Amino acid sequence: MGWKYKAGLGLIGTVVFIWVASAEITQRIFAEYNQPFALTYLGVSLMVVYLPIAVLKDWICSLFDGYSALGGTSTGLDVPLRINELQYNTEADLGSCLATEKDLSEREEGQPFNTSGEKDEPNLSKLGGELNSWGVVKCSLYLAPIWFITEYLSNSALANTSVASTTVLTSTSGLFTLFFGALLGQESINIVKVVAVFISMAGVAMTTVGNTWASDEMLSVTESRRHSIIGDIFGLLSAISYGLFTVLLKKSAGSEGEKVDVQKFFGYIGLFTLLGLWWLVWPLNAVGIEPPFRLPHSASTGEVVLFNGFVGSALSDYFWALSVVWTNPLVATLGMSLTIPLAMLADMVIHGRHFSAVYIFGCIQVFAGFIIANLSDKLLDKAGEL
Repeated sequence: MGWKYKAGLGLIGTVVFIWVASAEITQRIFAEYNQPFALTYLGVSLMVVYLPIAVLKDWICSLFDGYSALGGTSTGLDVPLRINELQYNTEADLGSCLATEKDLSEREEGQPFNTSGEKDEPNLSKLGGELNSWGVVKCSLYLAPIWFITEYLSNSALANTSVASTTVLTSTSGLFTLFFGALLGQESINIVKVVAVFISMAGVAMTTVGNTWASDEMLSVTESRRHSIIGDIFGLLSAISYGLFTVLLKKSAGSEGEKVDVQKFFGYIGLFTLLGLWWLVWPLNAVGIEPPFRLPHSASTGEVVLFNGFVGSALSDYFWALSVVWTNPLVATLGMSLTIPLAMLADMVIHGRHFSAVYIFGCIQVFAGFIIANLSDKLLDKAGEL
């Protein structure tokens, strides 16, 4: 387990905390400003701020590379070529033309002829695997609508049902992540992962039953209306699109994110959303899904909307993307199921709500599924040694 995997697990914990806090704030916003599309459009579009940050980062790195190159030469005129592939090909061609006496003797003895170009062949494949800027743009272009739909469905679920119900339904994305991952070759299905998913799904089902039984006695009529079938449908559809996006993100970024710069990737998603998806508010309003668009009626509400959009969407979504790239889609998805026990704790502290033993035991099962998914490879290795 490398440092990136450990850092990814830490990011999962951070995102879980931010998402629960953001969900509570979002529901308070909907009490005064019921505009799911506006909140989604703002939150996703704000990710465009990562583009200038990525450009500035590249510029600073190029400056440091230039200074280090100049500092390592005697005249300043023999600066290495800036294009890595060209530099590699030049050295490889030169190496293939030069052969030492040892190489010739190995050839005479029937051993394979070895050159420096062959030794460096894995490095060439690593260079070739990285997407160029246009490749990152194309990946962002076809993934931007999927991520926007995921965020919009989640916000629409929050607008129509409770935080607990939305959290439980979106946590079923672990099942869809395993399905899409196996379908697209990003997840290898083994018995331990299947058990982890079913334990987590059983925990989700138990929290649904437990929460409904406990809350029905105490919820007011106004709160009960929010537990609508429409909100549940939105939550389930959000889980499906979330699972699909998670697998496609991992497939595009590579095993450890070596193919794309995640910062630029999400920056372009924000840009395409800002420029290309604003018009969706009118057809959504025409079919009755979205209320007529309006701006916040007060400056304070607008400030809360802006702050929640940046921290609850732009910042947390970037952290989540890094956690997917640095761990794997299934672990990241099951990790998001930890929002259920945290949401339960928040409801107990903030709203003074009580939960049944079934709900609490379900939360424990969700956490157990997350732990088993993380230890799946180690458990299989130990089983193979026996």
